[in-house]
Amino acid sequence: MPGTNKLGIGRASEDLLGEPREGESGGESDATAYTTGILPSQDIEYLVKASKEIVALEPIQGDQIQPASLDLRLGNVAYRVRASFLPGKNARVEERLADLEMHKMDISGGAVLERGCVYIVPLLEGLRLKKRTSALGNPKSSTGRLDIFTRLITDYGTEFDRVREGYNGPLYVEVSPRTFSVLVRKGSCLNQVRIRRGSPPTGDQTLQRLQEEHQLVDSITAEEIRDGVPVSMDLVGGRSGGVIGYKAKSHTGLIDVDRVRHYEVNDFWEPVLAPRKGGLMLDPADFYILASRESVKVPPMLAAEMVAYDALVGEFRVHYAGFFDPGFGDPHAGGQGSRAVLEVRSFELPFMIEHGQVVGRLVYERLTAPPAKLYGVGVKSSYQRQGIALSKHFKQPGPGAP
Repeated sequence: MPGTNKLGIGRASEDLLGEPREGESGGESDATAYTTGILPSQDIEYLVKASKEIVALEPIQGDQIQPASLDLRLGNVAYRVRASFLPGKNARVEERLADLEMHKMDISGGAVLERGCVYIVPLLEGLRLKKRTSALGNPKSSTGRLDIFTRLITDYGTEFDRVREGYNGPLYVEVSPRTFSVLVRKGSCLNQVRIRRGSPPTGDQTLQRLQEEHQLVDSITAEEIRDGVPVSMDLVGGRSGGVIGYKAKSHTGLIDVDRVRHYEVNDFWEPVLAPRKGGLMLDPADFYILASRESVKVPPMLAAEMVAYDALVGEFRVHYAGFFDPGFGDPHAGGQGSRAVLEVRSFELPFMIEHGQVVGRLVYERLTAPPAKLYGVGVKSSYQRQGIALSKHFKQPGPGAP
């Protein structure tokens, strides 16, 4: 039976539900600040240290705070469950675990999460959000590139990855490795959360204006924007000698999610070459790492998210980890020419994808204030100036490789 909630949260006190006071946040008093938007790094730090809207069983470390998100850490136990689930508006996650749990694992010293299985892991972090404040979860880039499917879950939740306004309670992550079995432990970071204040304006008109001002995605005109800025597939590989990506091998060894630049690429992946004619056939049994044809830019006052799945363009998923931080691909942060890496898996049926086919759309939101640090500058950014990039767990390819 799951244990009790050690965070000591579940009922919000009156002072935690009130409106933000004037000058309460560093971003609020900034001359370029907005009252609505994604919170930048310095405001996330404020929520940790001052307002206590972000709480944790163990002290939050500085490197968990990204330009516009917070990395979330696994707790010390994992529950193997029979099926993925949402608790629903009348139940806590612990109550549903009591019905669906198969066995409980101590992962404090390290444990294997096997491919094809579903696990629920309580996180070290919890939230005590105020009125007008909500949150959104997403896998970290390195998690998506290992084909680890993760989703954030809250008590009384009716949607994955959505933390409702004013939520006060613990956080859980559903973890389902799809291609590789992985070794995790307490403190491993597989997903992240963005904090949003209010309802910032979005829509195609806003994105069209931003595209004209900043050229968010190169070679795209404002008129092509519909439900986000389109991103298409590169199947030529002109910048990588004809290599357009990688396909995961079957029946490989174990990957420790906390080891960086440790594994040989050839032990886990095989290169995918540009097709001689026609498109690339996606096999539903395979997982691919491909890249966008266009370069992508996220200016400092914006954050972006890629829409993960759109049945209108085909029965496949192109991005597990959709967050793009402020500064990604921006020349001021040393990211000129960065492309979006696409984690591609076809659903059920083989699918032929063509060069230049639109496969995803980026939606941009403003921040409440400029972040104190940008992606690629002052943080350990693994994928700035990326082309076709595997996750950080693999050794860097040699000269001439993509």
